[in-house]
Amino acid sequence: MIALRAGEWNKKEFSKARGLFGRTLGLVGVGKIGAEMIPRAQAFGMRVVAWSRSLTPERAAELGVEYKASPADVARDADIVSVHVALNADTKAFLETNFFAAMKEGAYFINTARGEVVDQAALRAAMKSRGLRAGLDVFAREPTSATAAFTDEIANETNLYGTHHIGASTDQAQEAIAAETVRIVREFKETGNVPNVVNLARQTPATHRLVVRHLDRPGVLAAVLDAIKSEQINVQEMENIVFEGAEAAVARINLDKAPSQTILEGLRAGNADVIELSVLEIS
Repeated sequence: MIALRAGEWNKKEFSKARGLFGRTLGLVGVGKIGAEMIPRAQAFGMRVVAWSRSLTPERAAELGVEYKASPADVARDADIVSVHVALNADTKAFLETNFFAAMKEGAYFINTARGEVVDQAALRAAMKSRGLRAGLDVFAREPTSATAAFTDEIANETNLYGTHHIGASTDQAQEAIAAETVRIVREFKETGNVPNVVNLARQTPATHRLVVRHLDRPGVLAAVLDAIKSEQINVQEMENIVFEGAEAAVARINLDKAPSQTILEGLRAGNADVIELSVLEIS
């Protein structure tokens, strides 16, 4: 319990709230978490506007939100801005002075994503000059251990409501994390697929694709891979599609350089189960 002496709270300030009905929520980032904000906001009678790198006007219409072409457009139209973007080289400090200058005076800024996506000095300045109110679960300078002191100057701002990066620390959330971890490990063990993997190469060093049309017989692809290995060519990606009846198949093998004509001719002549070979450049 917190004991308060008479007069410690300004009743006029703390006993009033604006309410959510009819207000506009602006989303910066509409991934899985951002998208989950939409029905929750609409349940309170809120209009939702949104920007995301992958969001299109068509997808926005499907989600029931109004598409905005930039984060600044979201800021100009929203009474409350909520941030849901991943931290990477493109998003570090990308919400900066111009973004906060576009926000309405007295608007709310909510960040439960990562502190580093915000230029925190610009946010503090806007809190002072434009009366922005910030709700933060993440900060630019968070302690590196569970028991360290939190000395970030933004904690002294009167317009700040902060939680110490514990927004997901509920019993339900922790149980869900444990269950998801087990599911990912099990699927990887049983299928080799990794759900939600984030570090797949967007583009491999592959320069050529070897297409092998072949009879679906043992040893065909082993012979192809042995021949490739003999020239110290690395396989970057590979798939083998078997057609109905398991009589014929086609293998597509992405390589980091082209195999020689000698190898190709040897495979054609030395294996009766190889129907056709072709090599394509990958742009």
